[in-house]
Amino acid sequence: MMKRYSLPGYLAGAVAARAGDEMSGPALMLTGFALTGSSGDAAALLAAITLSAAVGGPLLGALLDRAGRPGRLLAAALLLYALGLGATLLGLGRLPFPLTLLIAVLTGLWGPALSGGWTAQLPAVVAGDRLPRANALDAMTFSAASLAGPALAGVVAETAGASTAVVAAAALVATALPAAWFLPSRPRGTRDARRASVRDDLSAGLRVIGARHPLLEATLASVATCVAQGMLAACLPLLGERVLGGAGRGALLLSCAAVSAMAATAALARFPRAVAPDTIVRAGALVQAAALLLAASGRPVVLVAAALLLGIGEGPQLAALFTVRHRESPEHLRGQIFTTGASLKITGFAVGAALAAPVAARSLTGTLVLAAGVAVAAALVHRLVPAAGARESTDRVPSG
Repeated sequence: MMKRYSLPGYLAGAVAARAGDEMSGPALMLTGFALTGSSGDAAALLAAITLSAAVGGPLLGALLDRAGRPGRLLAAALLLYALGLGATLLGLGRLPFPLTLLIAVLTGLWGPALSGGWTAQLPAVVAGDRLPRANALDAMTFSAASLAGPALAGVVAETAGASTAVVAAAALVATALPAAWFLPSRPRGTRDARRASVRDDLSAGLRVIGARHPLLEATLASVATCVAQGMLAACLPLLGERVLGGAGRGALLLSCAAVSAMAATAALARFPRAVAPDTIVRAGALVQAAALLLAASGRPVVLVAAALLLGIGEGPQLAALFTVRHRESPEHLRGQIFTTGASLKITGFAVGAALAAPVAARSLTGTLVLAAGVAVAAALVHRLVPAAGARESTDRVPSG
């Protein structure tokens, strides 16, 4: 099966699914505002489809780990996500808004399939010495999606209407279904070893994250970095308005970061073993802290440079995080660990944005400096989390 399923096919599916995901949030916000006339309702739609991923991730990961054909379960999750986007669109203006929010919440439960659930299947496609480079290429799909998704949402909404942008996002996710469906099956020996309940698997995955110090360190560092990124996201409209001459221009900074993230990750893909992934996770957080401090300068040129520097830290950090997870995760718990990690990161981003939004209105500079401090804490988490009592990464974890 591994010979019949190629890495380019995996990457093409990942780009399509993740671009559709990145497109869906802005498209839903634009549609919500157009149909309800309320910016609060539009923001509530985005929050509903985002935050519910924190609940769905661990359970979806546990189910993927137990599936003999995880690709088919992944394809079903993608289909439900695409159908959920369509149902949310149909509900706007036709159903009571709380019911439409509930549909968005149920849709968001399947969101981790597009991130951690997909990446967890990579070792079945590429194994051995090729995996570190494949990790870097997989991380690049996130940068490509974050660059293309919002831009596509804006272009389609401008030319064909916001509702059409939601339909296009759902269609983009659906195009990844064949790539997911034909992912390699799990070896029969691994399938036969699964005897524990789903609840036991959920607790086992969390125990592994807590017990394996390198995995715990990388998880905490990535979540803390996402908190800092969420704080920056809350500052983007004000940065655009006060520094770049328009609130909407703040979002362009994310495009700058995505471009530099792709370039930096591409460089890492050429030399995947040049630096230990654990070191890259920490260094990436420090680079992003420096970028956040630069962003507080209030100068347009420096602000653009800060966005580029942010991507240089963010892209390789994500690729290194994937490498650590693959290295430290037992095969029978890999899907759950990846989707749980993705859920925690999504939650961290949302928490950072929620905390920073009221503070940024009072002190934009202070908020960015605080975000930089959070990123520094992410880089120092290996010193803050005691290794005593944690099992080494080579310890065995019972499979059933």
